[in-house]
This record gives sequence, structure tokens and C-alpha cells, in this order.
Amino acid sequence: MFGSKNLKRARVAVLAADGYEKAELTAPADALRERGARVEIVSLHPGSIRGVNLHEPAGRIRVDHSLADADAGAYDALLIPGGLVNPDLLRQSAEARAFVRAFDTAGKPVASLCHGPGVLASAGLARGRMLTSWPGLREEFVQAGAAWRDEAVVRDRNWVTGRSPQDMNAFIRAMCDLFAEAGAAAAGGPRLQPAAPVQKAQRVLRSLPRPSAKTLLGLAVIGAGIAVATRRRHSVAG
Repeated sequence: MFGSKNLKRARVAVLAADGYEKAELTAPADALRERGARVEIVSLHPGSIRGVNLHEPAGRIRVDHSLADADAGAYDALLIPGGLVNPDLLRQSAEARAFVRAFDTAGKPVASLCHGPGVLASAGLARGRMLTSWPGLREEFVQAGAAWRDEAVVRDRNWVTGRSPQDMNAFIRAMCDLFAEAGAAAAGGPRLQPAAPVQKAQRVLRSLPRPSAKTLLGLAVIGAGIAVATRRRHSVAG
């Protein structure tokens, strides 16, 4: 396993699909790579997946492994970025849900932010846990038996969850601490001291386009539709 001063021996899986929010994948992944981690993209299919900046296309990244050939046991930690479409596609995949459960069952560190933690709920892992997410998911987590917190970052055992891209620095700092602490604990080493803020995250966020009023209205409508659909699923399940 990796040590407490860096992540040079860490192998991190980034579970993502088409529609991932670019900043929520690239900023944390870059921070992990800067600390020496081996970061691999795991997705629903081989080839590449397309990211977005809010509603605008934001290029593609190469997929290292599809879920069909990815082994959760080969990784030390898991990162689940957000976005509106990305988590929804992952939540509908039995393979993705099983992949996430494998990490949690093994007690391996899991980090996710914004809409990404919804995948944890769909994997049946939210009950009894404390977390944060995009505020629009609050009701879903409460109904799933979780303690939702309106905080920038929430740490609960092997989980770190972040509220939104605006909380990126705090999320990256907590994620790196969690991943390194887990490695140090497995190796019997000392716990990691808090990491310094990651300046690259600030640069990534500053480079994002400012959303127009029309875009914000569209996102609000989409979010309301997702919330209604979620309530309907819970009422049917109940």
C-alpha cells in the first residue's frame, strides 16, 4: 500500500460516464496524479467518454477499463465525479453499483461530490451514513436513511463527500488526506498531516464559462424533474 507522505503507490479508479462534469473529474484527478497516484478511468463502455461544462460539451477522455473488465480489488480508492447525466447513467448500471459496493464492503476510501454521491445511494449504501451532496439531492438521501449535511465537505469513516464544485479545494484536500490515511493505516504508518490547498483546482474553476440566466433556469428545471422522478421511485418502492 501507499505511504503517508504521498500517493505514489496508490491506484485510484475514477468511475465516470458520458456527461461527467469536467472540473469535478479533472481537478481531483490532477491533484491525485500530482501526489504520485496512478489514476485510471473506469466506465460503462470502452473507448472514450464526453465531459461537459454545465450544459456545454467539454471534450473527451480515454477510458482505461470498462466495467466488464475492471476489478475493484485491484484498486486502492474510488473517485466518483458528478454532473447531471453522468451519475444518472451510472446509477442505472448493475455493474457500476456492484463496483461501488465492492469498495465500500472492503472498507476502501471513496470520494464523491455534487451529484456523484447519488450513485452511493443507488448502490444501497446510504443508510446510516453521514454525507453531503448537491442540495437538490437532500430529500433522496434523507429518504434513503442518511444524515445529510449542508456543509462543504463531510467525512464519514471511509467516505469523503463534497457539496459542489465551489467547494473543490476543501474536497480535494479531504480526499487526498483520506486516501493517504487509508494507505498509511494499512501499512501501519503514521497518519497524514493536512494537505495544502490545491491551487490547480482554483485555476480549473476560474476557467469555466459563466452560466447564463437561461442555462441556470434550464438546470433548475432539470433538477426539479429529477427530484420528482426520485420521489415517484421512492413512493412506488414504498
